[in-house]
Amino acid sequence: MTDLRLGDGCVVDDTVDVPSSGDGEAPRIGDDATVRSGTIIYPDVVVGDGLQTGHHVVVREQTVVGDDVVLGTKTVLDGRCEIGDGASLQTGVYVPPYSDVGDRVFLGPNAVLTNDPYPLRQDCDLVGPTLGEDVSVGANATILPDVTVGDRSFVAAGSVVTEDVPPETLAIGVPAEHRPLPPALDATNLQE
Repeated sequence: MTDLRLGDGCVVDDTVDVPSSGDGEAPRIGDDATVRSGTIIYPDVVVGDGLQTGHHVVVREQTVVGDDVVLGTKTVLDGRCEIGDGASLQTGVYVPPYSDVGDRVFLGPNAVLTNDPYPLRQDCDLVGPTLGEDVSVGANATILPDVTVGDRSFVAAGSVVTEDVPPETLAIGVPAEHRPLPPALDATNLQE
């Protein structure tokens, strides 16, 4: 943990791992973070204030995480992605490189974002999804590469999102169909 740069008031478990920096800069975490056991944070990571992690979280290189973010147990931020302020990523979420997660996004348990349009072990351009502000994604949902989910949209649990979702829309099913957002879901995600 010698290469981790911490702000004031941070609580970091002794088993947090920071792989060798090599040419990269030591990861930087803002004030008042709680980083739990088994977490691995790579070089060239910048995290704002108020981070909370579960156990065994992985944050890879060149990731930027905003303020007041929750990363649930076994969540993986696989590098080169951005996570907005107040985002809450629950247990087992996967965010691949080149993904952009907006402010106050909620990703339910085991939600998966993808960035490879043809996973054939061949070179191709990787483009992760973009999730707007106040997006909610239910458990076990999958969002395919280069898909944009508009502000205040809701992706139902288990859905597979294959095309852009307009703002304030419900995406449900496999493949996901668009429906009007029910009144009960027409809200912003609150920060605790």
